[in-house]
Order: sequence, then C-alpha cells, then structure tokens
Amino acid sequence: MATDQTDCAAHGDEGQHYWYHGDKAALTRRLKRIEGQIRGIQRMVEEDEYCIDILTQISASTKGLQAVALNLLEGHLAHCVAEAQTSGDPEAAQAKVKEASDAVARLLRT
Repeated sequence: MATDQTDCAAHGDEGQHYWYHGDKAALTRRLKRIEGQIRGIQRMVEEDEYCIDILTQISASTKGLQAVALNLLEGHLAHCVAEAQTSGDPEAAQAKVKEASDAVARLLRT
C-alpha cells in the first residue's frame, strides 16, 4: 500500500525528516542491540546450543523489535495522525487512521 509519507515529515535543508529524527540515535542503538542478539542466535544454532536457550533468545529479540515498533507507532499516532486530524482534510485524516490501523494489524499477525 502506497502512503503519502510527506504529510508528517518536516522538510529541512538536508531533505525530508520524519518525527523520529530526534530519536534516531536511540532507535539505532536499540536496533544494533537487536542485531547483536540475532547474530548471537545464529551463532547458537551454528554451535548446536540447546533449543530452549535459542528460543529464549528469539523471544528476547522479538520483544525488542516489538518495543521499537510500538515506539514508532506511538510517534506516528502522536505526530502524523494528529497532524492529519487537525489539517481540516477529513480524507487525509481518515487515511492516516487507516494506515495506523493497518500497521497494528500487521504487528498483531503471527
């Protein structure tokens, strides 16, 4: 589904920045930590570690990704959806709500 991502972006000299631009360093650190966990899981499989220990690490990595996703979703609601709601364009507002709802549905699918 194509989205009109420019609605909630701030435009600067360096181009387009989304609301999370100020949190990018924290998000990047968290994602790098998750990346390390995933590499650890791969290493555990390669080294024939106990399956329950691997599943425990998978669970931790999954929870980390879910936390990042929730952070991004909260920001999307607070910034992009709220901005669309106050724009005076009911179609744009409805589209942003639908976009957020679709994102939640994707996150809940297992």
